[in-house]
Parts: sequence; C-alpha cells; structure tokens
Amino acid sequence: MDATGRDGIIASDESHQHQEPLLQPKQQPAAETVSSALEDMLSDTELPRFRRLWRATRIELKTLFRLAAPAVVVYLLNNVTSMSTQILCGHLGNLELAAASLGNNGIQIFAYGLMLGMGSAVETLCGQAYGAHKYEMLGVYLQRSTILLMATAIPVMFIYIFSKQLLLLLGESTSIASAAAVFVYGLIPQIFAYAANFPIQKFLQAQSIVFPSAYISAATFAMHLLLSWIVIYKLGVGLLGASLMLSFSWWVIVVAQFVYILVSDRCKLTWRGFSSQAFTGLWDFLKLSTASAVMLCLETWYYQILVLIAGLLQDAEIALDALSICMTISGWVYMISVGFNAAASVRVSNELGAGHPRAASFAVIVVTSSSFLIAVFLAIVVLALRNVISYVFTSGTTVSPTSSSGSPPTRRLHHPQWHSARSLRSGCRVWMASFLSRM
Repeated sequence: MDATGRDGIIASDESHQHQEPLLQPKQQPAAETVSSALEDMLSDTELPRFRRLWRATRIELKTLFRLAAPAVVVYLLNNVTSMSTQILCGHLGNLELAAASLGNNGIQIFAYGLMLGMGSAVETLCGQAYGAHKYEMLGVYLQRSTILLMATAIPVMFIYIFSKQLLLLLGESTSIASAAAVFVYGLIPQIFAYAANFPIQKFLQAQSIVFPSAYISAATFAMHLLLSWIVIYKLGVGLLGASLMLSFSWWVIVVAQFVYILVSDRCKLTWRGFSSQAFTGLWDFLKLSTASAVMLCLETWYYQILVLIAGLLQDAEIALDALSICMTISGWVYMISVGFNAAASVRVSNELGAGHPRAASFAVIVVTSSSFLIAVFLAIVVLALRNVISYVFTSGTTVSPTSSSGSPPTRRLHHPQWHSARSLRSGCRVWMASFLSRM
C-alpha cells in the first residue's frame, strides 16, 4: 500500500484515539512484546561480521519456525479438509470427481483467493500495531476486515448461484456443468465462513497465537472425515451433501476460533468487544484489502483458468480428473509456502511496528533462503512419488497414469518470489508487491 493509503487508515483511527503514529512504539505494559534480541545482535558491531550473522540467523530461524510450523499445520489441515471432500467424491465415479474438481478448483478457488487476499490486510495492520504496543487497535482491524469481507461475499454468492449457466457459457459439457453446480450450491455457506475465518486467523497470527488454530483445525478435520463418510457413503446424499458438510466444517473452525478469542487471557488486551469504530475508515481499509487481494488472486486464479480450459478438452472428464489430482498435490505443498509466508509477514510487520528495521530486513533474507531450500526438497519428493501418489484419489487406470505425467515440481520454485512479495506487503508497499507477483 502506498503511504497515502496507509496514512489514511491511521489518521482515521487517531481521530477517535489520540495515539502516536502506528510505527512508533508506545511504552505500556503488555503480557508479551516483540523481542529486541535480533535487532540488538545485528547492531552489535563489536562482534565479527560472520559470528554476528550466524547468531542472528539462529535467533531468526528459531523465531520463524516457532511461528511457521503450526501455521503450516493450520493451512495444510484446512486444505486437506477441502481436498478430502474431493477425494471422497472421486471414489463415487469419474463424473463426481470431475464435478468436485471443477467446483473446488474452478469456482471455489475464486472465493478462496479473494477472501484470503483481502483478509491479509489484517495481517499487515495488526502485525504493526502489535509490534507498536497499540493492542486495542487489533480488535478494531479484525472487525473492519470482517465487515468488508462479509459485504464482498454477497456478490461472490451470485457467481455460485449461477455457476451452471457460467460453466455452460464457458463451453463446459452439460453433464459436468450440472453436476458441478450441484456441488457448488452446497459451498455457498463456505463463502461467508471464509469472510469470518481469514480476519480471525490473521488477528491471531499477528500476536504469534498459532497453536490454538492448529488444534482446532486438527479436530475439525477428524470430525469432517467421519461425518463426510457417513453423509456420502452411508446416507447417499452425494455431491450436495459433501459440499454442505465442507461448509459446515469451515463454520466449526470459525466459531471455535472466535470462542477462543473471547475466553483466552492472551487476547484480553487485543479484543475489547465490538466497537462502532470498526465502521470508520472503511474506504482506506478497503483500498489496502483490495491491493492485498490483487497479489494473491494473481497467484491463484491462473490455476482456475487451467481447470476451466481442461473442461473444454475432448475427454473432459479424464482431463479434469488428471489436472485436479496434479493441482491437489501442488496445493498441499503450496500450503507449506502459505504457512511460511504468514510467519514471514508476522515477523516483518511486528519488527517494523517495534521500530526494528534491521531485524525486519534480516527476517526477509532468512525466510526466503529457507523457503528455497524447502522448495528444492519438496520438488524432489514430488518427482519421486509421481507414479504412485495419484492412486490416493482414484482407482481409475486411465486417470492415474495421465496425472502422473503432469505433476511437475516447478511450482515450488515460486516460494521465494511469493515470500518477497508478502514481505513487501508487510511494509505497506502493497502495490509494488502486486506488480512483482505478475512477473
């Protein structure tokens, strides 16, 4: 975000509360503050340069992985919860797998990318406010983001309602478009769950509260598997029941996380109840949210285009099934990147808010290097398992070999670029980050 947009949000807030600028730390007691250990180490010119960098790297890696590990678990479990529905539908038949694939990767990913991107504005502002000890503003930012995302969910809902007509207009076959539309109808409640979940998730992550979300996601995933199996195979509800069960599971995550915020002592400073201040400064907040969304949508929507194109091929069912398996595998690994990105954004915004510019810059270097090494390792794993992993999704002898030839690891090499863009956004340079994500 440019300086004008950022200052507009801060000025709006300060008209209600006379406080220092956002990036100036406010000295007040708190249960937990951003440590200055990394900044002190990088500023210690008495130590030899190599030793100083080595110690700083150890400090940053410890902090980074403490945030990233549970964040990765959260995103993986949330992704696998969605993908498990697709897997269960896939064992009903090729048409069902194609319909769930088109619904998940062709329609649902539109809402996911938009909501996650817009919700990331909370990550930027809450992270800096937390680092600057302006704890009361975190709850206000959470409420503002939820208001905007709920409003955005309404027009997105109409895309879901008219999904069959849209798919037919794009040239999809009648059978696949009709089946996919049935699946998509059950995902309508999920749109509003996204609108509530991502601001809550970013609100917690900005405070380095990540383990509760991981526990909630794990419990919800176990519940989702059991209930989905009953609904799909025992009750025979089919595609609509599968997608409704997925929407229900996302709402369980939302409610559980919000209950944690209400009852946890760790959120007493940052959540002070609902505030009318959340309805002020919405325009400036919308500009930041939109800029954040542009960057992430450019990352996700071209996959959506691939799915829609695959549905136009001669053997549309086989093409969609094979591409879906490849994208699901890629999505699992991609969630690892998203988890590290969340940790990186929190680290950079916290350090900037605390007035630690050296630590913020060093955090970018460490997370980008770590991400590249992880990308190489995961690329090797995907290549090694490409001939067997597809059978998790289907027992079809045609789909599995096709998908095995289409599981390239090159997507993993986007990790470092995405980390850099996220780090720029944490410093409120969102338009620059959006430009880089197009490159």
